[in-house]
Amino acid sequence: MSAISTKGRMHFMVFTEDFTAETMCRLLNRLAGHFDHKVHLVVDGHSAHRSRKVRDWLAAHPDDVELHFLPPYSPELNPDELVNADLKHSLPKQHRA
Repeated sequence: MSAISTKGRMHFMVFTEDFTAETMCRLLNRLAGHFDHKVHLVVDGHSAHRSRKVRDWLAAHPDDVELHFLPPYSPELNPDELVNADLKHSLPKQHRA
């Protein structure tokens, strides 16, 4: 999972389990601890992003992170999708990222 800053820096987290609300909260904790200002995170409509656990985390950290949701079915607006596409096209087909 990755986040791209307005300055083009990539922040990422590798995980092997399913993407769940717990995984999202781990990323939020990492991002909040990495910056000394509020992080505005643009996310898609994945259920983990909208979960009660994530909403509770956000409510407990209002000065750390704010989520902004993309419109439904708009991967062309998500810069993370461009990163994923580039990675898929640049790696050999048998290679595992």
